Amino acid sequence: MPLSRKPESYGPYRHRKAGTNDFHYAWVVAAVTFVILVVAGGIRGSSGILVVPLESEFHWSRTTISLGVAANITCYGMIGPFAGALMETLGLRRTVVLALVSITAAVLLTATMRHSWQLVALWGIVGAGTGMTANVLAATVATRWFASRRGLVLGLLTSAAAAGQLVFLPLFAVLTANHGWRWMTLAIAGAAIGLLPAVLLWMRDKPSDLGLARYGECQVQAPAVKSTAKSAVLVAFGALRQAMRSKNFWILGGTLFICGASTNGLVGTHLIPACVDHGITEVAGAGLLAGIAIFNFLGATASGWLSDRVDARVLLLAYYGLRGLSLLYMPFAFDSFYELSMVSVFYGLDWTATIPPTIRLTTDAFGAERAGVMVGWLMAIHQLGGAAAAFAAGALRMDLGSYLAAFVASGALCLLAAGFILTFSKRDEAIAAATA
Repeated sequence: MPLSRKPESYGPYRHRKAGTNDFHYAWVVAAVTFVILVVAGGIRGSSGILVVPLESEFHWSRTTISLGVAANITCYGMIGPFAGALMETLGLRRTVVLALVSITAAVLLTATMRHSWQLVALWGIVGAGTGMTANVLAATVATRWFASRRGLVLGLLTSAAAAGQLVFLPLFAVLTANHGWRWMTLAIAGAAIGLLPAVLLWMRDKPSDLGLARYGECQVQAPAVKSTAKSAVLVAFGALRQAMRSKNFWILGGTLFICGASTNGLVGTHLIPACVDHGITEVAGAGLLAGIAIFNFLGATASGWLSDRVDARVLLLAYYGLRGLSLLYMPFAFDSFYELSMVSVFYGLDWTATIPPTIRLTTDAFGAERAGVMVGWLMAIHQLGGAAAAFAAGALRMDLGSYLAAFVASGALCLLAAGFILTFSKRDEAIAAATA
């Protein structure tokens, strides 16, 4: 659509100046993105419900099933930088459609699997599909569509994955308990494919497609020339090569590795099996994860708001420290459901609260132009941490008979991350010069 035409002529999409109370289409895109992330978060978190049913039906060891979950988490993270490249070449809408179709196909095939390698392969595809609709999508939408209130929007979007657990995990757990795990896969496929109409109708790639400026700006940006798939991949690897020379990259990557290990790797995957070990039903365990999601939504939204106002290093110091303490205490609370619920609430407040201040530090260190690609690489490291913990916790459970060692190790790592973040420098001059 040519930019020579006045933005005011676009009816309901017309541009509004910052500070007015008029509606801006950026909020429609943010709302659609939020729903996408909610569904994707529920699908990715559903792997924890599968552990016990698959163990019972196929007699696979918990280590073997944990390997499938680890593949899911690994692909979820490693697709991030390349999802960013796809968003540049195909656009947001086409990338999301591709992800939803991939998820649906892989989940439906899961219902027919008979061998453990099929679990690894199919849930790897599910991980890649949900990873294409994860934090990289949130960061891209927030950056492309919002010049102001970006921290608040980012906080809302990064909380959506945990909100998906709140919405879907209790339903999935009830379906599995009453009708079997295959009914759960049908529900997952229905949720994924049901998003397609909303994506096709309302998702847009960038404000300039509608003759709009970003929310909070008055100047319509000229559309950028789309890069080819080859050059987009080269840009992604070029950014990684430059970033690896930065101390800040290793600090952020190290803390996010621990973040992934202490959230979706350990608790997201093994909280329900750990509950079953202590006589708590799968449905009640899923309810605990849903409760974590409620308080995570509040914590992540507040964290986004705070990241616009408070030094991000201070926020991360507090988040990792409090998470470490809650994880150290959690294995001793399983004998009392009430006590475990209270610990879960405390833990849930910073499940993804670390993401908005981490993205803020990423932008400070590497610049706004490289922020999207760098978030992709850092989230890949985050998910590698999750994959490592998902597998290691299952192996420790098989060897030691309990999850105690896994929880204690995860809590200690979070305390280490709290100190590690203090060494971050606000601006890495070598990278700043390389990416200018």
